Amino acid sequence: MLNLDAWHETLETLRRHKLRTLLTALSVAWGIFMLVILLAAGRGLERGVEYDFRDDATNSIWISPGKTSVAYKGQPPGRAVRFENDDVDAIAQQIRGVERITGRFYLWGEFSVSYGMKTAQFDIRGCHPGHLYIERTRILEGRFINDFDVKGRRKVAVIGPDVRAQLFGRRDPLGEYITIRGVKYKVIGLYEDDGAQNELRKIYIPITTAQLVYSAPRQVHHIMYTVGDADLQQSEGMAAATRDLLSRRHRFSPDDKRALRINNNLEQFSKVQEIFAWISVFVWVVGVGTIFAGVVGVGNVMLISVKERTVEFGVRKALGATPWSIVKMVLQEALLVTSLAGYAGLCAGALVVEAVNRYVPENDYFREPQVDFEAALWAVGILVLAGALAGVIPAFRAARVHPVVAMRGE
Repeated sequence: MLNLDAWHETLETLRRHKLRTLLTALSVAWGIFMLVILLAAGRGLERGVEYDFRDDATNSIWISPGKTSVAYKGQPPGRAVRFENDDVDAIAQQIRGVERITGRFYLWGEFSVSYGMKTAQFDIRGCHPGHLYIERTRILEGRFINDFDVKGRRKVAVIGPDVRAQLFGRRDPLGEYITIRGVKYKVIGLYEDDGAQNELRKIYIPITTAQLVYSAPRQVHHIMYTVGDADLQQSEGMAAATRDLLSRRHRFSPDDKRALRINNNLEQFSKVQEIFAWISVFVWVVGVGTIFAGVVGVGNVMLISVKERTVEFGVRKALGATPWSIVKMVLQEALLVTSLAGYAGLCAGALVVEAVNRYVPENDYFREPQVDFEAALWAVGILVLAGALAGVIPAFRAARVHPVVAMRGE
């Protein structure tokens, strides 16, 4: 049962030693506060970097053609490498582990697009069905381009929210026809994308249709594919195999980095994750060091407290107090101070993090810091335990001292 007299006595003891109690509480609260802030800051930085990867699949490889910089098998340097549809098919068939693949055909610059009496400028891209997954595009209404659209060179289009807003307003665009450079396209889907604002101003059409209508038969400007569940080493092997395959098909040196540029998103994402693993270690080292400083502070204060109260303990024993009642009194004092101070530090840290979330403008480097309550509660528990042990050990020694010996210290 709750012993109100014991708690009243504990509070009275703490009141008599206000400065000591305040310093102990501050050391505990500050340790928890700093741990909460550091963990939240680390999580905010990590989310900021993850946000940069939101637009594209992190397990994707992007391939861009360039110009040869060295002579190779009778071919002169300075020769432009040009991808074709067959290159996309060759990669899909010969590179093991390819999950989704797409070619991309750019209609350079913004094209005049009209619907009825409304006209606006938008970017047009030709692509394969796999583009949906590589760009992490979400279909809101209708569907994306499929294989039948590509094979049949259908004049169909998938539009973004900005295109719908400017051309259709609140009207349902599905089934309607838009005109791009005098050619009509049927709107079959409406998409959403987490990328930058300009990603919402694009119109996707089948790559074969773009090649046919805009007089560039079979040409591909860009090739991208995902590597499925492949790890970093396997994805690097796939990238190297892709370079070898395309160097044979286009007769350039496999070592010519300017002829072909390959960007492995998984490699970049892995490097970022490795950096944040070290940042996490650093945060924990600093946080644990701060907590350890609080533990030392609590321990020292409790040692001094027990030392100062040796005579008091002797008088209590002379009046009939048991050793366990003395130990329990010290333990109760330590638990009260450390638990309340730890909780205060946790609340203060949570309030600061919430204020940052609410009032600091969103940016690409620091987003949505979050309090790790589990780690903070563990830290509070460790501090409470450390404070209890720091007080209990000397309390046991004082409780075993004979009352006459204890009072002789006066």
